Amino acid sequence: MIRSNRAFLARMLLSSLLRRRSRLLVALLGVALGAAVLLGLVTLCYDIPRQMSREFRSYGANMVFVKKGGAGRLQAEDLRKVEAALSKDAVVGLSPFRYESVRSRMLPYTAVGAVFADAQKTSPYWRINGEYPRNDSEILIGEDVSAATGLGVGSPMPIDGRNSSAERYEREMTISGVVATGGVEDGFVFMNLSAMEDMTGETGALDLIEGSLALGGEDLAAAAADLRAALPEIDARLVARVTSPEERVLSKLAALVYLVTAVVLSLTMICVATTMMTVVIERRREIGLKKALGAGAGRVAGEFLAEGLILGVAGGLLGSLGGLIFARLVSQSVFGRPLDWEFHLVPLTILVSALVTVLASLIPVSRAAEAEPALVLRGE
Repeated sequence: MIRSNRAFLARMLLSSLLRRRSRLLVALLGVALGAAVLLGLVTLCYDIPRQMSREFRSYGANMVFVKKGGAGRLQAEDLRKVEAALSKDAVVGLSPFRYESVRSRMLPYTAVGAVFADAQKTSPYWRINGEYPRNDSEILIGEDVSAATGLGVGSPMPIDGRNSSAERYEREMTISGVVATGGVEDGFVFMNLSAMEDMTGETGALDLIEGSLALGGEDLAAAAADLRAALPEIDARLVARVTSPEERVLSKLAALVYLVTAVVLSLTMICVATTMMTVVIERRREIGLKKALGAGAGRVAGEFLAEGLILGVAGGLLGSLGGLIFARLVSQSVFGRPLDWEFHLVPLTILVSALVTVLASLIPVSRAAEAEPALVLRGE
């Protein structure tokens, strides 16, 4: 008996939907559009921090590693430890640096030993007039050094100083390029780390390691905390001038996404409510006849809410497919990289679509349930 009643109810609901398929198709497309935008934007909201973190890496490293307490220097082994402690997927680049005081023609300079292949990953904002050094006899000089000395690309520049044994050394270097950053780097002289080690006679010593990680906000802070716990002799510090703007931009972007999503869902509710109100008006005689034959207000309301629920689930399913395609196209066109599929959001999208549709149907359904059979059947 119960099964037959359910089958009858299902046939009645299907018949009702098919009879008014043109109007309900509009509502279905509205729900599907809302679901597509909801899933697409939420998926992007999940994926944007990862994508934006990589885009922000053009502004430089967001984490530096130094010796704990500032006493002594890091060693080459520490670089390998840091690299092993970090997730490979998160590492855009790790670049070691070493600083030494040198002189050229009696003028003091700060020389920076670097591995330029790594430095290009962590400092892509460097503007080079010329090219990076190709061997240990070539150097880069900062824009301020070039302006003060009058030296440029191709010019010779003698470098002298004292090695680890306090013995003097002197090298004739060739300037391969002039670097401009607008920062302190403009006053430095850059050379291959191997060249600096050869001149000073001390190998493996590092003053700091710059890290460019495709992480942001809490994930970046958590990575720094985990690394400090795993390597207590190394201090991992966030670069505030880079991480703070990232967090502000991402938080504002997330707020914009949520606002747009709320507006779209509101418009979806209006679309569904308008359609359902029209359906109720068209079916006033049918509603009056059912109530005259003994159907209660709850039964009438239940039928309309069931139609709204079917509409919401169907629209959610259709919109979820469109939302995934929409998110992938946006990610590919804006960031040039595919996004990570967030399939666990699909059931949530269908649930939200069904809930929004049912809520939008409440006002029309309440009017249907309150209809007086006698007045309706008289056409009033």
